[in-house]
Amino acid sequence: MNDKRQKLCSALDALKKHTTVVADTGDIKAIAQYLPQDATTNPSLLLAAAKMPEYDSIINEAIQYGKSQASDVNAQVTAAMDKLFVSFGIEILKTVPGRVSTEVDARLSFDVEGSVAKGKKFISLYEAAGVSRDRVLIKLSSTWEGVLAAKQLEAEGIHCNMTLLFSFAQAVACAEAGVTLISPFVGRIYDWYVKNTGQKDYALLEDPGVKSVTKIYNHYKRHGYNTVVMGASFRNTNQIKALCGCDLLTISPKLLEQLQSDDTDVPKQLSTDNAALTNGPKISLSEAEFRYQHNQDAMAVEKLAEGIRKFAEDAVKLENMLKERMSA
Repeated sequence: MNDKRQKLCSALDALKKHTTVVADTGDIKAIAQYLPQDATTNPSLLLAAAKMPEYDSIINEAIQYGKSQASDVNAQVTAAMDKLFVSFGIEILKTVPGRVSTEVDARLSFDVEGSVAKGKKFISLYEAAGVSRDRVLIKLSSTWEGVLAAKQLEAEGIHCNMTLLFSFAQAVACAEAGVTLISPFVGRIYDWYVKNTGQKDYALLEDPGVKSVTKIYNHYKRHGYNTVVMGASFRNTNQIKALCGCDLLTISPKLLEQLQSDDTDVPKQLSTDNAALTNGPKISLSEAEFRYQHNQDAMAVEKLAEGIRKFAEDAVKLENMLKERMSA
């Protein structure tokens, strides 16, 4: 009987024993299929979801809201975008028991006041719909300005998820600011090393993205930070398995499906006990130190800049889609 039960346990089930699994998608149907605790969205994911006919009612509701908020077309689009992001979040929260992450416009990545205002706007829309701020994470780019914005929001009880995180300097700044959660991007780190070194295959624990997240996790746990680590942006299930034990992992529906149909065991790799055995001093960084140390990591500089551009590009595409539908 035990053998049979063992076979029925998927790699996804095994992972969930040690790590909180989060769905990385705006597709509500896909979220319902894999029973994650939380869900994360971003402009690129919401752009993809907005093109699906089953979400037309959410788009139309956002457009009507935008039109009711202003007479100027650009102001209408901005209001509709805010409503769209929050409406997807509200629908997602009907499916997940935990939290949803809603992302601040990447074009505000270097604007502290603009980021704070947008985060507060999202929270006000959620709360107007009866959703507690405790169920929402505001996603911000892990720039110096993003970290300052997160510090302000956290002081007002608004929890933040720091995204586009590639360097150890970014991770240190986020922890020192007392943010709720960080999302280091495993797959995009891997992409950079493949492109720049030509090496595509790595041993399970030698993947550069895995090594980066492991270092950050160990540093946080060793020094008692409350900020939790959520590995993100995976290219294959091995990267996920190598981080079993991480606080959270946010995973695309495609990889969730692969884990669900995989019956191999997933041993725990990360733990607070192992972290306690690692070396490394507790550090804090001034703005100048942050900028210099981040600048010394060519991968992180390139991937942060690229990530901001890509999210901004998809936000513009989403705005244009709304603008076209408003004038139709």
